[in-house]
Amino acid sequence: MRDNKEKDKLLKSLRRVEGQVRGIQNMLEDERYCIDVLIQVQAARAALTTIGLTILEQHAKGCVVSAIQHGDETIIDELLDTIKQFAR
Repeated sequence: MRDNKEKDKLLKSLRRVEGQVRGIQNMLEDERYCIDVLIQVQAARAALTTIGLTILEQHAKGCVVSAIQHGDETIIDELLDTIKQFAR
């Protein structure tokens, strides 16, 4: 479970990524140099990866631990499937 401070931090990061994506769109419209565009694409991707890993960590520490404590071990398979999907 996320506290409000962590949630606000994630939302701020997502808004930053949203701005990066708009910037990439503008760069394409302005026919900017391909390498410059690709650098910005990678920056947005890296930011999304960081956000995703943060959410995954919080899920493991909160939801998964809680489910296991309540006897639901199927959550482990769900977590592993999610990690595999996220790693692609």
